Amino acid sequence: MAPTVRFAPSPTGNIHIGNARTALFNWLFALKHNGRFIQRFDDTDRERSRQEYADATLYDLHWLGIFPDYVAYQSQRSDRYEEALEKLKAHGAVYACYETPEELERKRKQRMGRKQAPVYGREALSLTDEQKAAYEEEGRKPHWRFLLPNFATDPKKMRRSLVTWNDIIRDEENVDLSSVSDPVLVREDGTFLYTFTSVVDDIDMGVTHVFRGDDHVTNTGVQIALFLALDADPPQFGHHNLLTTASGEGLSKRTGALSLASLRESGIEPMAIASLAALTGTSEDVRPMHSMNELSEHFEPALASKSAAKFDPEDLVSLNRAILRDMPFRDAQDRLGALAISGEIAEPFWNAVRGNIDKLTDALGWWRIVRNGPNGDVELSPEDREFVRAAFESLPEEPWGKDTWKSWTSAVREATGRKGKNLFMPLRVALTGLQSGPELAELLPLFGREGTLARRP
Repeated sequence: MAPTVRFAPSPTGNIHIGNARTALFNWLFALKHNGRFIQRFDDTDRERSRQEYADATLYDLHWLGIFPDYVAYQSQRSDRYEEALEKLKAHGAVYACYETPEELERKRKQRMGRKQAPVYGREALSLTDEQKAAYEEEGRKPHWRFLLPNFATDPKKMRRSLVTWNDIIRDEENVDLSSVSDPVLVREDGTFLYTFTSVVDDIDMGVTHVFRGDDHVTNTGVQIALFLALDADPPQFGHHNLLTTASGEGLSKRTGALSLASLRESGIEPMAIASLAALTGTSEDVRPMHSMNELSEHFEPALASKSAAKFDPEDLVSLNRAILRDMPFRDAQDRLGALAISGEIAEPFWNAVRGNIDKLTDALGWWRIVRNGPNGDVELSPEDREFVRAAFESLPEEPWGKDTWKSWTSAVREATGRKGKNLFMPLRVALTGLQSGPELAELLPLFGREGTLARRP
């Protein structure tokens, strides 16, 4: 059976390159196995969720090269969550709690003071109907917790209870349910939490494989118990290592650090981001891939390491440079046109400069040099200026082609005795105003004889 995967962020900010890693693990797996990719938004947090962030996420994913088969919003599925909650109530798998956040924090500190694990002690299970009614009269609304199956007969006597699964990335994993608190599934205001909605959605949408960050390992143990409580088979899970900066700093949607939007605006190509996000922290070399299909051929989730996937943002620039170097004109044409780089010399121009730019917009600087000459006064020593002026006397007649530079410099060498850097550098500076750049054999025909003579110092 073809796999079904999902990417389910909260629309509370712009997604960053770390989020893209999770999306890519799912997308590339689906691509490799002819599967289905669901884009789902965990937008049950009414205060922080914004449609504008959901829209921006879809735009970012499309730009990156990820195209969901289906888009779902958890805020539109409340009726289905109510049905699932009633099923858990019928099974005795959830219970109402009335503690305030302050009371819960006080209990947590008391347990820690007794050197006990800071997990919820299930005090609410002992509430009588009268006590519950009294809380209701005070205006308290219950929140609902899932009763983890970590006991024999008495829920107040928790025992070691391992949930074990074969993780696609981390091999055998387990979580001791006695080490975690019964998770809250429904808030006091009646809204549902991710732990619960994610499981219901995965069941309803036929999700077969879940790839997510290794910060969710404990969640997975809890959620597997929830799948079973809802009489459903859990999907296969794979927990990848998280992307961090070289200093070990994590990424956050709230700060906007390395968001796809900011990287796009800075001129980073989508496949540079995809190559780094998918291959960093794996046994594969991080190298530029030129399409999602090519990347999927090199993608294998089991190759991810268990340690953090550290990267230097400057690596994106190196990958970007390599991708542009190999980019054919047909792929760059429309974007160059938007920069007013067009006409019959646009293609040879692109072929000449693409190996000397970090970002596509850098081509605009070279276009101005080709069309208008160096920016500002050219800095040449008196001796080099005299040499260049004499060299211009030897310019060949048109038509010009890629051999023109060689024939011209050969003639200059014969006439002046200069060679090597002493010959080429003054000519390059006179023609472009810069000491490095594209091959002059490719640039010279773009200048034309008249345009070249106009650069004579």
